[in-house]
Amino acid sequence: MMDGMVMTHGAEPRGILGTIIENRVPAIMSYLSKGKWHVAKMVLTEIGANRLIMEASPGKKPYPINVKIGQSIGLSAKYGYGKFVFESTVMDLLAGDRPNSGGKVAVLIPPKINVISRRSYFRVAIPAELCVDAMFWHRRCSDGNKVAEAESCSHGSLVDISAGGAQVVVSAAREFDFNKGQFIGVKFTPMPYDKPLMFTAQIRNILPTADGTNYCLGLQIVGLEASDEGMGTLKRLCNVVENYHQINKTSIKQRDFETTAVKQ
Repeated sequence: MMDGMVMTHGAEPRGILGTIIENRVPAIMSYLSKGKWHVAKMVLTEIGANRLIMEASPGKKPYPINVKIGQSIGLSAKYGYGKFVFESTVMDLLAGDRPNSGGKVAVLIPPKINVISRRSYFRVAIPAELCVDAMFWHRRCSDGNKVAEAESCSHGSLVDISAGGAQVVVSAAREFDFNKGQFIGVKFTPMPYDKPLMFTAQIRNILPTADGTNYCLGLQIVGLEASDEGMGTLKRLCNVVENYHQINKTSIKQRDFETTAVKQ
């Protein structure tokens, strides 16, 4: 079982991209447009000497891909034992071949591709002995990588986490003005001695708890593939997931041992 993140170099990235094209593996492109993160479903269609061509997946309504030449983008694709993620740069914008296509994008072939273990994308519960506060805010309240002012932030408790998403519980008694589909900034400290982790996420669902006292926010983390800094955050997230997994395993073994000891 592969753990965490593995980086491929040399001829390996071309081989990985060829496999994705041959097997028609769907990919997700993440990019910034007018200061906001966007994601688009893509199909990789062609690999050349120095560029990779991909086309926006067709839909009922063509969705324009608002990227510019020279812009950095992130790409991810699930396949086999893990997920391939890499950063690249837009070289050209082309017309799409398919009806209702959002067009084609040509990007530089990446010199490296990161392979993340599928296990890192399994949701891991926050260990019972930890209380992990999650701070989140409207993207309009932030400036670049700077966190919003404390009074502009909301707080909740992290329930679970993976390299691709998280679940946060927020008290229904507090003022709540977030909506499904919205992009937000998120910050939390995995362990008391750690540095905080910060990323952008999209709210995929908002559900009330059975007793009506809390809201559960389902979050999808976006944009980490599009920069070296983001890749560093993604690697840390993989390590956090593995660390929580090991803590939970140890806690279960300890409880089983204590139960057995009491019975004896």
